[in-house]
Amino acid sequence: MKQLLVIFLLLFARFVSIGQANMAGTWQGIMIKDGTTAEQASLIYLTVQINGETIEGKTRNEIYNTDFFAVKKIKGTYKNKELFISEFVVEKKKNSSKITWCNINATLIYLDSTGYLTGKYTSSDCKRNAGKIILYKSKADFSSTETSPLSHIWFPRFTKDLSKGYNAPEIREQERSSFQFQPIYFDYDKAEIKPENIAFLKKIIRVIDGHSDLRIKVTGHTDGDGSDAYNEELSKKRAQALIDFFIANGLSRDRIVLDFKGEKQPVDNNATSEGKQRNRRVDFSFI
Repeated sequence: MKQLLVIFLLLFARFVSIGQANMAGTWQGIMIKDGTTAEQASLIYLTVQINGETIEGKTRNEIYNTDFFAVKKIKGTYKNKELFISEFVVEKKKNSSKITWCNINATLIYLDSTGYLTGKYTSSDCKRNAGKIILYKSKADFSSTETSPLSHIWFPRFTKDLSKGYNAPEIREQERSSFQFQPIYFDYDKAEIKPENIAFLKKIIRVIDGHSDLRIKVTGHTDGDGSDAYNEELSKKRAQALIDFFIANGLSRDRIVLDFKGEKQPVDNNATSEGKQRNRRVDFSFI
């Protein structure tokens, strides 16, 4: 019994330490004041160190497309994937006469499904200053100097991703690495996309659109009936049908590479009707 208790405590301690490790580090995102939009938000970076249930760290607030910033110390608590943080000292700042750097209190919750750290904030020293915070795990180093850890180029991309309901970059990377392609099959001598394939194709678009550095290769194929020249042209039409669909559903043409092989790369025997059906396809790959 004692051995089982020891094992349980060790496993529990490991679970807690893993959770702390995932929450600790640098986060970046936006602060959306009540009554405003994400496009009007200020930028925020958060760096967190967790010791048991105690939090220490800093925040860095920035105004989009300016060099105005404030670095503040924070303290708080951590429990069950919830962070309770309070800003209490402004260490360094640069601002105009129109900017007031308000200290805030925030409750932030990590959502496994989206990868975002989100929650509400209120100001401890500025009236009518409340709103929500949305953060994702950052690959940048936190900076306490006048030099920003990142240019602001990420901000419009992030607000666009939010408007589309996309998950945090860390989750989207997992989705990309685990994505399973399947061929799109065509009827005999046809290049029309079947309705049952639409949902899958839209999943492909979502993955590609969620990664600015990702493209897709679309490769058309045919069965062995007909001449080489005819089949090459038919395989091109099938690939082009997919490209047209992707473009019509919001994917930029420069994110797509066209390829076609005619009957040269069968995946099954052309001696049977079932084999021919499997060969009448378009394949996909990320590049």
